[in-house]
Amino acid sequence: MAAAAGLRVVELAGGVGGAKLAHGLQAQLGDRLSVVVNTGDDLERHGLLVCPDHDTVLYTLAGIDNREWGWGIAGETFAASEMLARYGEETWFRLGDRDLATHIVRTRRWRDGERMTTIALDLQAALGVAARILPMTDAPVRTRVRTDEGWLDFQTYFVGRHQEPEVSEVRFDGIGSATATPEVVAAFEAADAIIVAPSNPFVSVAPILAVPGIREAVDAARGRGVPVAAVSGIVGGRAIKGPADRMIASLAGEPPTAVAVARRYAGWVDLFVLDATDAELEGEVRALGFETLVTDTMMVGDAVRARLAGDVLEALAARRR
Repeated sequence: MAAAAGLRVVELAGGVGGAKLAHGLQAQLGDRLSVVVNTGDDLERHGLLVCPDHDTVLYTLAGIDNREWGWGIAGETFAASEMLARYGEETWFRLGDRDLATHIVRTRRWRDGERMTTIALDLQAALGVAARILPMTDAPVRTRVRTDEGWLDFQTYFVGRHQEPEVSEVRFDGIGSATATPEVVAAFEAADAIIVAPSNPFVSVAPILAVPGIREAVDAARGRGVPVAAVSGIVGGRAIKGPADRMIASLAGEPPTAVAVARRYAGWVDLFVLDATDAELEGEVRALGFETLVTDTMMVGDAVRARLAGDVLEALAARRR
């Protein structure tokens, strides 16, 4: 695509929506794409360090993701989890047999003192991923949510409780000790455009921006004329995937719409992308100070992912001209 020629892009991403858009962007940009991925969802299971958002992006960009589930590896089996259950271990967060290899390698190297970024880049290289997937920080950060049951680790809420408890507060444990890595800072310094994926604003995008040094890097990029786009993860009043719609209602106290998502990004995002289903909301979004792009954002299939990425890149390139 002519508009993408030479562009270096940073995507802020978490989860399935971020992975799908990254897949479309990688098809357009190849190694000129850097994905800064949320690590607040990370957890330890059975003595292994698991990084769900990173690994969803990793497997998707490597072309080995399970398209039916939206997570994990195609053709996955769960013999190890079944055996763990026989031993009386909790298996509400199941680790697939192929997936285990990723966690074993990561955990061994992490416990040997290697940086998370170094480990992540090596895993990507081994799977032939063209883009760079960068953990938002090398320091441990853990997202926790407050519910009627008290404070829960994010994955306990998301997987263990099936996102059923209402969330009244979110915090990021360890964020005060975290810092943006040199690789993340360098990616923003080299960027020609920044794209916020259709990820949950509260528990996927917010932890990335909360890392000391990242919001400053975004602001510095905008200061030199780098445009920022955000794609709505709410379509027709519902989250494409996950609990973002319910969190908008419980945390922001407003109906879950694309306008509510846009409000979370007012003041630092230039272009807001809405699905055609929400075209009637374009005026309200513009009133918040955004330029807008209305297109199909549902990303059903590779061609649609690449087309959405192309549409967003074209709009960003036009803004740079």
